[in-house]
Amino acid sequence: MNENILGITAAILTSASMLPQLIKILKNKNVDDLSWITLLILIVGVSLWVWYGIIKDELPIILSNAFSALINITLLIFYIIFRNK
Repeated sequence: MNENILGITAAILTSASMLPQLIKILKNKNVDDLSWITLLILIVGVSLWVWYGIIKDELPIILSNAFSALINITLLIFYIIFRNK
């Protein structure tokens, strides 16, 4: 398998991995099963990957992890909004 295809596929899948959770929360307005600690760890981790990508000047790393950070930050915001409902 071409390593570029492998890398692009991995970036797309991992970046989009939390989209089903985001869709479920938007649909149900329920965050009871969501762990804010997990989200916080993911946000820190992907933010470090963005920083690494900037240092190495690697746009695919920057973009995929920035997208992932955005999704996880959105999930954390929804957790704060919906946690007491």
